[in-house]
Amino acid sequence: MPTDKRKQSLYFPEDMLQEMGDEAKRQDRSLSWLVQQAWRIAREKLSRTPGINDPPSAPSPAATDGSQGTPST
Repeated sequence: MPTDKRKQSLYFPEDMLQEMGDEAKRQDRSLSWLVQQAWRIAREKLSRTPGINDPPSAPSPAATDGSQGTPST
């Protein structure tokens, strides 16, 4: 399977980048490898996150049953 080796600049907050660098060093891996693994792990969960232009979904029954701090009369 050929790999695409295009370069891309990504910007991270300094503290997050430091943590990622520390973890990459702990695993004796490159920062690129670490980000690729993180994407593979998070991809499915992120695909279930609604996009900003996605239509709103119907509220869950738990959110509309009145038990969320609404006093009953």
